[in-house]
Amino acid sequence: MALSIIRIFRRHGRQYVKDLRKSFIAEGFRGRPVISSDITPDEEKSAVNVCPVGAIISGPFTLDLGRCEFCMECSFASAGKIRFTNDHRLATNNRENLIIKAGEDIPITIDQAKVRKEIRSYFGHALKLRQVSAGGDNSAEMELNAAGNVNFDMGRYGIEFVASPRHADGIVLTGPISGNMAEALQICYDAIPTPKIVVLAGTAAISGGIFENSRQTNRNFPETFRPDLYVPGNPPHPLTFINGILDLTGRK
Repeated sequence: MALSIIRIFRRHGRQYVKDLRKSFIAEGFRGRPVISSDITPDEEKSAVNVCPVGAIISGPFTLDLGRCEFCMECSFASAGKIRFTNDHRLATNNRENLIIKAGEDIPITIDQAKVRKEIRSYFGHALKLRQVSAGGDNSAEMELNAAGNVNFDMGRYGIEFVASPRHADGIVLTGPISGNMAEALQICYDAIPTPKIVVLAGTAAISGGIFENSRQTNRNFPETFRPDLYVPGNPPHPLTFINGILDLTGRK
């Protein structure tokens, strides 16, 4: 039995990502978009009309990653003038950083001036998070689970999900926040000791996504409590989430 397990280990090799800070994702990944500076008015109009969630607007022409579903329909409609790179470093604490402008190819980063001092003084070495799925479709939730598996192992940095909000330092919200989950989300948030952080993971959590204008959603929570971190994606990649948390907490 032991020899069989050893053979499996040798055949599979190392399963974990050795350096999460320097790792990259294959070219097929849909990450940070870049809009060509020579996009024509007709191509802009086509991209605006085809977007299912209103993430693209004209005057000036911009793409909002907080609303983007990463469906790539805009890229097809604009003859490739909007392309999605494999840059997975999308997390930021400044909502304006998620607005992509034509002709700009700027990495998305943390706004250091907006990081609350207590975040790094209290959570710079360990962080326990309570994840709440408020009407999500389980895609973002699955990626967050993967962040703690043997491949990504964010626990090596002292970052873990816990079962009780009483044991948590912050809340990670997924889903558009259905009306039925609004009160439960608030109760969970209130149960977390202060100071605490709020992370919005995924398009649905950041803006509501395709359910933004639905009468069945309740967006009072993100409008009342300023999020400390936005993690775009539909769903967000584990590397996007982990690196965002590390950047927020000031890890090297």
